[in-house]
Amino acid sequence: MPTTETSETDETTALRKTDHGEPWRPQQMIEENPIGLDEDATEELIPKLDKIQCTLWTLYHQYQKHHWLVEGPQFPDLHDFFEENYTEVHKYVDRVAERITALGGIPTSRPDNFSELSRVDHEPEGTYRLRSMLEHDLEGERVLSTVVRKTIDVALEHGDHGTKRELEKVLTKSEDRAHHIDHLLGDDTLELGLTTNKTLQS
Repeated sequence: MPTTETSETDETTALRKTDHGEPWRPQQMIEENPIGLDEDATEELIPKLDKIQCTLWTLYHQYQKHHWLVEGPQFPDLHDFFEENYTEVHKYVDRVAERITALGGIPTSRPDNFSELSRVDHEPEGTYRLRSMLEHDLEGERVLSTVVRKTIDVALEHGDHGTKRELEKVLTKSEDRAHHIDHLLGDDTLELGLTTNKTLQS
């Protein structure tokens, strides 16, 4: 007699099993683009843009996780801070994905594929201390900025000024978020100030 756990697993598998059929266009197919970029440019840029898009998705989900889980005396401000960040990141996910389609490509859209292509590893499940959350986000922004800069250089090599402009917006926002997080992680924190004052008074 099957256990309840086995039955639930079988039922879940049956519910999820959907025959979607073959796609009209496989993701690997790159169409001729309407903006006059040559094949060499699109073949090199589309995979790089797709990795940026997947990296943005990772940051989006991580910021949203931190928005849900942050607590403590700074909760209201940081709750809003993380929301502003994931909202902004999502905006640029869309813009990068739209640029991929303009180049004749198909952006990755399956969540299980995002993590494979992302240049940033999403932090593991569970709640981290606030400082660790911010450090993880800062490292993610640092990696994103580095990848975007390199891709801007490639776009310029191909004379793709449209992609360059879009990525410069992504870069500016990423650097701005990193700058703000760096300030939140600064040494002159409320906690450190209170601890230092107690030490001096004793």
